[in-house]
Amino acid sequence: MPQETITLECTEAKAEGKPASRYMSSRNKKSPRTPNRLEKKKYNPFLKRHTLHRETR
Repeated sequence: MPQETITLECTEAKAEGKPASRYMSSRNKKSPRTPNRLEKKKYNPFLKRHTLHRETR
């Protein structure tokens, strides 16, 4: 399956008014396991903790 490059953006930083951290990742384009937006816990250096990052379109 072809890999697709995606951007993950912090969801908690937007609510607090801080800069959102962004990460680049990849996933299978037509994988049946991930039909919706991908979510991962990643480190946000502005908040100095691990937060939920969601795929942006």
